[in-house]
Amino acid sequence: MKKELSYEEASARLQEIVSSLEKGNLPLADSLTLFEEGTALIKLCTELLDKAEQMVVKLRKGPDGAPEELPFEDET
Repeated sequence: MKKELSYEEASARLQEIVSSLEKGNLPLADSLTLFEEGTALIKLCTELLDKAEQMVVKLRKGPDGAPEELPFEDET
C-alpha cells in the first residue's frame, strides 16, 4: 500500500515532473507516463487544498467582544 503524499511532497514531485517535461529530451512514452503522474498529483493537491480550505475559519468579535469562529465562506 502506498503512503499518502503530503501536499508539499506532491507539489515537489509535480515540480520535478514539469522540469523533466520542459527539457523535452524524454521519449514520448516516458513523457506520457510523467504527464499521467502529474495529472494525478494535480488532482491530489487540489483535494488536499479543498480539505484544508474547509478547515479554515476566521475569527471575528462576537456581540460580547469575545472572538467567535465562523466558517471561512461566511462574510457577514
